[in-house]
This record gives sequence, structure tokens and C-alpha cells, in this order.
Amino acid sequence: MNTMQSNDEFFFSNTEQTAKERIHRLAIVALTACFTMLAVLLAQAEAAQTRMAGLVRPNDVNSGTLLLPSKEPGFFVQAPRLNTNVEFDVNGSIIRARITQRFKNPTKGWVEGTYVFPLPDDAAVDRLKMQIGERLIEGKIKPRAEAREIFEAAKAKGQKTALLEQQRPNIFTNQVANIGPGETIIVQIEYQQTVLMTKDAFSFRFPMVVAPRYNPDPIVQTVDFGTDRGFAITNPVPDREKTEAPVLDPRENAKINPVTLTVRLSAGFPIGEVTTPYHTMNETTHADGTRIFKLKAESVPADRDFLMEWHPATGQTPSAGLFRQITDGQAYLLAFVTPPSVKLDTDQNREVIFIIDNSGSMAGASIRQAREALAMAIARLSSKDRFNIIRFDDTYDMFFEKPLPATSGNRENAIAWVSKLEAEGGTEMLPALKAALKRQGPIEKGALRQVVFLTDGAIGNENQLFDTITHERGQARVFTVGIGSAPNSFFMTRAAETGRGTFTHVGSEQEIGERIAALLLKLENPAMTDIEVSVDGVSLPGLAPNPVPDLYLGEPVVLTARIQENATGTITLTGMIGAQPWRAELPLAKAADGTGIDKLWARRTIADLEVARLSTGSDTDGIDKRIETVALDHHLVSRLTSLVAVDVTPSRPGDEPLADTKIPLNLPDGWDFEAVFGEQPAQSTPQMQKAMGAQTGNLMTMADTRMVAAAPSPQAASVMAANARKQVALPQTATLADRDILLGILLIVFAGMALMATRLLGSHFRSDEHSPERLNNA
Repeated sequence: MNTMQSNDEFFFSNTEQTAKERIHRLAIVALTACFTMLAVLLAQAEAAQTRMAGLVRPNDVNSGTLLLPSKEPGFFVQAPRLNTNVEFDVNGSIIRARITQRFKNPTKGWVEGTYVFPLPDDAAVDRLKMQIGERLIEGKIKPRAEAREIFEAAKAKGQKTALLEQQRPNIFTNQVANIGPGETIIVQIEYQQTVLMTKDAFSFRFPMVVAPRYNPDPIVQTVDFGTDRGFAITNPVPDREKTEAPVLDPRENAKINPVTLTVRLSAGFPIGEVTTPYHTMNETTHADGTRIFKLKAESVPADRDFLMEWHPATGQTPSAGLFRQITDGQAYLLAFVTPPSVKLDTDQNREVIFIIDNSGSMAGASIRQAREALAMAIARLSSKDRFNIIRFDDTYDMFFEKPLPATSGNRENAIAWVSKLEAEGGTEMLPALKAALKRQGPIEKGALRQVVFLTDGAIGNENQLFDTITHERGQARVFTVGIGSAPNSFFMTRAAETGRGTFTHVGSEQEIGERIAALLLKLENPAMTDIEVSVDGVSLPGLAPNPVPDLYLGEPVVLTARIQENATGTITLTGMIGAQPWRAELPLAKAADGTGIDKLWARRTIADLEVARLSTGSDTDGIDKRIETVALDHHLVSRLTSLVAVDVTPSRPGDEPLADTKIPLNLPDGWDFEAVFGEQPAQSTPQMQKAMGAQTGNLMTMADTRMVAAAPSPQAASVMAANARKQVALPQTATLADRDILLGILLIVFAGMALMATRLLGSHFRSDEHSPERLNNA
């Protein structure tokens, strides 16, 4: 019995010991699992904290800042801050400009900023520098695709990098990647430009803000493919996302992007009055006679153009000039000549077709300026003239079915009609332009037809308009009048040049009388046509512009050329002013030394090639190759070349995410935000939606909605319609969804392990009830 009891005790004690060991091991496994899960959760929390480093709640901000909505509900991204300093050195007829942009990252995360900004449409952009601490990194000119690849590769490696691209001749984008928490990256851009010359004044204009553009929908056409029917899609603005930026509502946001500005003016001849009509300046004079102008205010918001105009002292107006630069065995020439004034034959009949833009972007000061300017032009018409008026927004109307005589009654009725126009709706220019060129009937024998276009030019489909003017204007001349504080100067200038007319800008109501009077004098006087340039009887090689455009009263001939370094002889210019021949001569031996002329020649040559590419419609690859070659040889940014700068030292750790956003812009001064952005986006047709389904996602979004007024991207349009306060693009920041999913999975696993341990312990306790001691006691 004792032996049996001893064996039983031995058996049960071993069994009990084994169970305890199993429970001990399970406890260790459970604790290890708990610590492992805790470590994972802590790592995930740390990673989430890193991803959320660039995000803030409104209550987290202790100073004034602009918050951009993020994808994480309740969290925002602080917009990169931008300060710009602009310096102009005016030497004779050439301007050298230096723009310094300071990108400040106010967040705790790493960011990439994209700034959409304007430059003069004839600016020859040739330099990009990026400053990091004390180091300056010079940008290199590359073919556009190659420059983009270099930028993206450097960005992925965590290197600081900047990319300057041209989206339009007057719209550029500057992307700066890997700006660290609290860091400031300085990017400097330089360009060359010629002074704008008229008979009695010299000037230059510097745009500060890209106005919102109206981008027409892609055009969908039904196409038969044998037994099947499909859709062909033509996108009039294929790069619309590149030229758009979020726009701040001035009713709810203070103006941002401050600009400081300095002009050093050395005209090369005695000057009298200097005016800056849109900004107040302080003036000082340097010991060498250079006049220096600075903004009276420390800085101004980037919301309107800057204009400086100076007049020669009495009797000191230069009528001609010739400059030469020798570079790499080539001579580059810059010449200007002001032809004499000739009165128009009083028997010349005119047909004037006025087009007035009354779309939403013209609301406010712009439509008032346009109405007053048009009324002044109508009142100036002679009883021998014939005229018509076309107004447009997203529709158009003609005042007469065809041009009628400018009798006093017709003029009064037309002015009354114009005075009632209000600005609203979209900016569909193309139908109105076609109506002016094709629906006015034949031009009367001996008459001169002039189309006068009053608009802010806030469109993205410029090429459609240029193509229409090139192929459908016939014998008509097209004149453009830019209205408002930030007109699309590229469209205005190119449309007038293509239409053999001229461009006039009205920037404020105070300028209307003077500007429109000057335009009407040009309309009433003959153009100088058939301009030819030669050297000792041989056509001047490398001429740009080529052909030289027609000129109007007070406008000088301005040309550039590239010739051999040792070329000699006399440049001869000839032309016709009305029925009278005109001739001027400029000896090459008397050319003064100049600098930067090679850049100006290259920029103008590229502009000529772009016009040729658009007008011919053939050999586009060959023309593109020539454009790229000229741009690379002269280190210029163009449609096909970009400047890229890369810091070889990585700065962003590989595990740190990078948020990207476009820097918001101010609404141009005088614009009415509600008129531009207040309309609901119109939905595309079912046919368009079906057709676009086969296209890319980006193109599908473009076709789905469009703003009824000039506006930023269609993607942003729906957001604006839902909430007018969110006039910004959504930053591409990380969210916490992956952390939350992993946390849920870990909790499920932990719960399963806990349940298993509980069941094992319960099984052990139940078996313990039948142990020998409990049985004996029972």
C-alpha cells in the first residue's frame, strides 16, 4: 500500500510539475509576445509621429500662418513661406534682372514647394542658383526631360534640389525639394530683357502674380471605326495642371508672398520724369548719375504688375541705336530705329470690330475699365467708319448682324448697350474671335478692317487663339488691349503680333484716357509695312524677329541679328508708311559695345521658331530640335529646356516622408473673388464621360468638371464649390491608416493568445481537482 501510494505520489507530483512548467513557459511566451507587440506599437507610433510631423491642428499654431488642408481629418499643413527680392539694372536699352526667392519651411516635417510665377514674355532666363547655408550651387541647363529626371532622382535620394521650368513664355514654375524642418532655401533666378521703346517714352513691366486661367474642356468628337463607334478627344490645354496654383480668397486671408524691389536706372541719355503708376517709390542718385528706386513700403504683396516708365529730357530722345557683342567668333547685334510719323489718307475707310470680355475674371475694376475704354473708342469713330461690337463670356452676342455706319445714333445706342454689361460666366474666347473674323461679311473695297480685343487674357488655350488668328484673319488687323492689374501679356503680345496689330495695356482707370487715345492714334494712322533689313544689299543673316512685324505710330523698329565677327558694311532698313517709302542706315563701324545681346537674340529666335511651329503645323520635330539647340547653346530656359540645381550631399533621411504642395497665390488686385470662383462647376456630358473613361485618370478629371469662370484646376474647383475657404491644393501628406490597421491586427493576435493561455490555465485547475491529495481528502 505504501509502495503504491509512493508511486502514485511520484506520478502525480511529476504531472503537477509538468503542468506548472507548461504554464510557466506559456507565461513567458505571453509576456514576450506582449513586449514584442508593445515594441512594435511604439515603433509604429514613432513612425506615425514622424509622418505627422508636418501636420498641425489650428490650436497648435502660435503665430500667424497659412494652413493647408491635409488628408488627415482635423490636421493641416503649414504652407511654405515665400519672400521675393527683385533687382533690376537698366543700362541703356537692356535690363538685367535678379529674382531671389526664399522658401521657408515652418513645419516639423520635410517639404517640397512648387511656386508658379510670371516673368515678362520676352525674358531670356539664363541662370539659376541655389544657396544652402554658405554654399552656392549653380544650376545647369538640360533638355527638359533630362532635367526632370535629375530632379526626381535627387529628390528621392534626399538631396536638396531645385528645378526651373517654363510652362508658357510668361509662366514659370520653381520646384524646391527636401526643405528640412525650419529651414530656408534660397533660389536665385536671372534674366535679360529689352526696354520697351515708344516715340517719347521708355518702360518695362514686371509681372508679380499669375492670374487664374480659364481652361476649356477637352473636345470630344464621335469617330466611326467600321462597325464600331468611338470618341476622339482633343485637349486644348494639355498642360493645364502645370500653370495652375491655389488662389487665396482675399475676404478671408491676408495677402502673402511679399516682394521687395530695387531699380538702378542708367538710361544712357538725359532723362526727365520717371513714373511708377502702380507702386510708390523712393529715389536716390548714385555718384555716377545712376538713379536708384526702392519701394517706399518695405515690401508689397505679389498681386499686380510693376511698371516703370521714363521720359527723355526735352530734345534728348534718341531716334536710333546700334550695339554689338562679340562672343565665340560671332557678332550679335541689337538695333533700334524710330521711323517718322506720316498722316493717314483721309479717304481711307475703316471697319472696326470691337470684342469685349465680360467673363467672371473681368468683374470689379476690370469691367469698369473695359466699358469706359470701349465707350471712348466708339465715341472717337468717324461717321465714315463702320463698326460692330461682340461681347463674350461662356456665350457671345453681336450688337449688329454686320458692321454698320458709325452714325451718332448707332454710337449712342452702342455705348448704352456696353454700359450695361456685367462680368460673369466663363472665358470662351474662341467663338467670339471666330465671329469677329468670319461673321462680319466681306470687307468693303478700299476699307481697312481692324479687330480690337479688350480682355485680361485669363485663358490657358492660347495656342487655339493664335492658330485661329493665323489662318482666319484674312486682311484684318488684330489689336489687343490688356485690362487689369495682371493681364496675360504673352497672349496679348503674340495675338497682336500674329494679327499684324499692336498691344496696349490699361492697368488702372486713371490710365484709360491716355492709353486709349494712344491706341486710337495708331488705329487712325498707317502702319509701316514690308520692312526689310540688309547689309550692303544682302539680307541680314540671323535676323530676329524674322520677318520684322508691322509697326504703328510711335513704335520703333527693334531687331537683333547674329553675323560673323569681322562683318563690315552698313545695315539698311526699308519699308512703306502708307504709300510712302522709308529708309534708314546704320553703319556697323559705329556700333557701340553691348552685353547680353546674345541672350536676347536667342530668346527672340526661339519665339520665331515657336510661331513657325504653330503656323506651319509640319516638321514640328525638326523645329523642336532647333529650339532645343539654340536654348542649350545660349544656356536659356525654354519650352524644351530647364535649369536644374542639385546639392550632392543628402540631407533628408531615407525614412523621413516628403510632403509636397503648391504655394498659394494672391488674387490679382481688383479682381472679384466671388465672380471668379462662386459658380458651381458644370458637369460634362455622358458622352464625354464615356469617352474619357478610356483615357488616363488625370484627363478624366479634366473632362468631368470645369469652372464657369476663370479659375484654378478643375480638381480644385469642386473643392472650392463645396467650401470657398479651401482655395488650396491638398498636400500629399501621409496618413495614419497603416498604423491603425496594424494595431488592430496586433490586438486581435494578442486577444487570441490571451484566450489560449486562459483556457490552458482553466484546464490545469480542472485537472488539479482530481489530484491524489484532493481524492484522499474526499
